[in-house]
Amino acid sequence: MTLPRCLAGTAPLLLIADHASNAVPPGVDLDIPAALLDNHIAVDIGTAPLTAALAAALDAPAIIASVSRLVIDCNRDPLVADVIPVASDGHVIPGNLALSPTERALRIDAIHAPYHAAIADRIARQRPALIVSVHSFTPQLATRPEDARPWPIGILYNEDDRAARAGLAWLAGQGIHVGDNQPYSGRVLNYTMNRHAEAAGIPYLGLELRQDEIGDAAGQVRWLPILTALINAVQQDNAANHP
Repeated sequence: MTLPRCLAGTAPLLLIADHASNAVPPGVDLDIPAALLDNHIAVDIGTAPLTAALAAALDAPAIIASVSRLVIDCNRDPLVADVIPVASDGHVIPGNLALSPTERALRIDAIHAPYHAAIADRIARQRPALIVSVHSFTPQLATRPEDARPWPIGILYNEDDRAARAGLAWLAGQGIHVGDNQPYSGRVLNYTMNRHAEAAGIPYLGLELRQDEIGDAAGQVRWLPILTALINAVQQDNAANHP
């Protein structure tokens, strides 16, 4: 069993980072060049240190994934085929091509299930007033180089857009070019937030930060006060308008 990294905090928040790690557990062979583990297909670059820094700044608990999304994608329904991807942005993942049902079930039971159990347990012990999901995205997909992604940050949401609307308005008010359900739609890819936030009626902020913005320490330092202020503003809006 591989457990996520869990950080303690007393604030009525929960920070979540589904794709924060590029680690491959012992016994798993993806059969890809090692360099690809530092690529966006394997990890949401910058999200692990940024989420930890946010947790410290806000005194907020955090649950940070500890296994690469190429091993198993914790932001996918475990019943769908691509929870274990066979290809990503033009790269085939040979080690995932011929997994037996038993091998798939073992990965789900060892990684995906404990990750979501940790989130559910934390919510049961201290129901947050706001959940913040931290992801990052590549400026351009290798398979779609014509589609530039100009937003330094985006906010994703599905049906519950309470926190998203407050966050979008706050960022726009700061003069920041923010993507509204960009670079992709939370109505399509939103498993963790659907399961733990929307299903429980908890407002959530689905953050997507461009990787060239937070891929190094300087970028993380620059964005930390912006995101801290954003989260505080959204909390205040929720308390005032959605008590």
